[in-house]
Amino acid sequence: MRSAPHLHLAVWALLLLHFAAFVPEARAQQEIDDESEFSYDSRSENGPENWGKIKEEWVTCATGRVQSPIDLSDRHAAQAPNLGYLHHSYRPAEASIVNRGHDITVTFQRDAGSLWINGTAYHLRQVHWHSPSEHHLNGRQYSLELHMVHLSAENKAAVIGRLYKIGRRDHFLHELEPYLRRMAGMKEKEEKVGVVDPWEARGDGEAYYRYMGSLTTPACDEGVIWTVIKRVATVSTHQLKLLTDAVHDGFEMNARPLQKLNGRYISFFCPHDDHERYYAAADH
Repeated sequence: MRSAPHLHLAVWALLLLHFAAFVPEARAQQEIDDESEFSYDSRSENGPENWGKIKEEWVTCATGRVQSPIDLSDRHAAQAPNLGYLHHSYRPAEASIVNRGHDITVTFQRDAGSLWINGTAYHLRQVHWHSPSEHHLNGRQYSLELHMVHLSAENKAAVIGRLYKIGRRDHFLHELEPYLRRMAGMKEKEEKVGVVDPWEARGDGEAYYRYMGSLTTPACDEGVIWTVIKRVATVSTHQLKLLTDAVHDGFEMNARPLQKLNGRYISFFCPHDDHERYYAAADH
């Protein structure tokens, strides 16, 4: 990985302040409502390449300059030790699971805790999954991606992304398996699942990428602070099938294609003890 210029952290801070002040609010409610007008089929008239033409309010999907997802390449990432460890205070909370047609979402009914970024609290609202992963790591796409969607008091969005490869079962999904089976093919079906601990969704891994982007479903609103965990988790083939079987036909693969970087900074935070391991991996 290339060393960051000394000015990088200062530039990143200025960019973050710029987006927070001037970019239209990322309406994360768009991550909650079902949008039956769009699809992920590149051959379809309402596929990803045409999202910006479907509705006037979705034009940012086509014209936006800081769209998500992107390829998180170590060649374009700069070390940012001053970002520090992720500061969050998650707590178990009552939740429900919803089949939105294009994905499965766990929505928290009560306070499930917050993620703090630059002194601002972003409150956890919901988590959902995309298969295959939307973000790539060094050109590689993974089997699944979890999004933890947070909102500030000003309705600004911050999302934590976690990638999965096929392997051992994921404990968070394991707890939800009975509900996933009942969700299959049931559009807008919602069930209460009792108390859910979001810390289990967050999982392990302290190293992460940070960049400014957008929501990955229409209206593709920009101004989203993205945090993607470096360590790839595992999910079983059975669990992945439960998620894809539950959504509607045509949404089994619900990942938006990669978007252009357009000169954006990608910052990378890595705990000091892990530097050698991650950099060695990046060189191979």
